[in-house]
Amino acid sequence: QAQLIESGGGLVQAGGSLRLSCTPSERDFRPYVMAWFRRIPGKEREFVAGITWGGSGVDYGDSVQGRFTISRDNAVNTVHLQMNSLKSEDTAVYYCAAGLSLRTAEGDYKYWGQGTQVTVSS
Repeated sequence: QAQLIESGGGLVQAGGSLRLSCTPSERDFRPYVMAWFRRIPGKEREFVAGITWGGSGVDYGDSVQGRFTISRDNAVNTVHLQMNSLKSEDTAVYYCAAGLSLRTAEGDYKYWGQGTQVTVSS
């Protein structure tokens, strides 16, 4: 079973919006840095966004800067990714991850979800 569960993926028109959510299956992740990665078809998995446990530190990949917003609600142990102005090149499987510090390398994150498909049509 996955350590984190993603939801909210689906099909959306270019220029539209989508909101992904991530919840833990077995652990309290409020003390952890939470992040989103994605795997675009034919490419390596890449960092999308990350947020510290208190929410004061955030980081975004260059390709999504200004369009995506990461947030967390520690009261319900959930992290969100608001995706606006979606482009066809955003089509990917999106993964939720948890780690001990805010970094951009996938090896820095210990816990992962199974991924959710986001497809952006033209």
